[in-house]
This record gives sequence, C-alpha cells and structure tokens, in this order.
Amino acid sequence: MVRALYPGSFDPVTFGHLDLVERALRLFDSVTVAAAENIAKQPVFTLAERLELLRAVLPARVQVVTFRGLVVDYCRAHGFDVIVRGLRTMSDFEYEYQMALTNRHLNPAVETVFVMPNLQFSYVSSSLIKDVVRNGGDVSTYLPPPVEKALRAKLSS
Repeated sequence: MVRALYPGSFDPVTFGHLDLVERALRLFDSVTVAAAENIAKQPVFTLAERLELLRAVLPARVQVVTFRGLVVDYCRAHGFDVIVRGLRTMSDFEYEYQMALTNRHLNPAVETVFVMPNLQFSYVSSSLIKDVVRNGGDVSTYLPPPVEKALRAKLSS
C-alpha cells in the first residue's frame, strides 16, 4: 500500500488544492493532507481553523493532520512513502525541485511526486486569492463556499 502525504500551509485551501488531492487519490492507495505549523509564515487562519476548513471540504477518505518541522521526518515517523507536490509554474518547479532533492538527501526512502493541476487552477495561489478578497473581488471560482465565507469574515475584521 502506497501512502502519500500532501503537505502545505493551506491558508486558505483552494479548489486548486482539492484538484491535486483528487489527482493524488487516483495515484495512491492513501492520501493524507498535512497542514504545516510554520512559525515563519503569518497565516490568516490559525492552524485549528485551517484543519477545520480542510476537513469540511475534503473527501471523508482523506485524513487531515498537522506537522511541524521537516516533512521528511514526519514521513519517516508515520510511514509515508510519497510526498505530493503541485506544480503550477516554472518558478514552482525550480523551488520544488530543490526541495525534492534536499528531501531525497535527508530521507532517500521517500519519493516526491509532482502533480500538475487542472489548467483553470494553474495560476491560482492562496496569496493572490487573499489579495482579491481584501479588495472586494469575486473568488467563488477559486474557493469552496465555506472557505470563502470564512476568509471574507477574517479579512473584514
């Protein structure tokens, strides 16, 4: 059984993230989404809020967890074989390629698999969506309704 971990900040979780999860579910026996507790970033949503939103919009067969530290260490400790990463642009590739090679050096037993999103999500980022919401724009094609509602509430306060 091949177990895959899809790590990220998911601040907020978008239809692009959900698209990658659906693609990963077709490739692997088990997919777990892991929200990073990254003190270097200043997320809009707390870790608990991100976990709640992920659970609200992901298929029931996808487990949602949180992690801190190196993703390869989490994979080793919890028996994951694959790290799933999305590639939207060439700049994503450069960063993700470096990360994948570093992870391979740190834990050769874990493979990184890059998945390309549906074309309609290839330019969408959580940062861009937050900017659009801050400026009153429509993000309904990028966010599940509960996530959009929560993001608007957060950014309007």
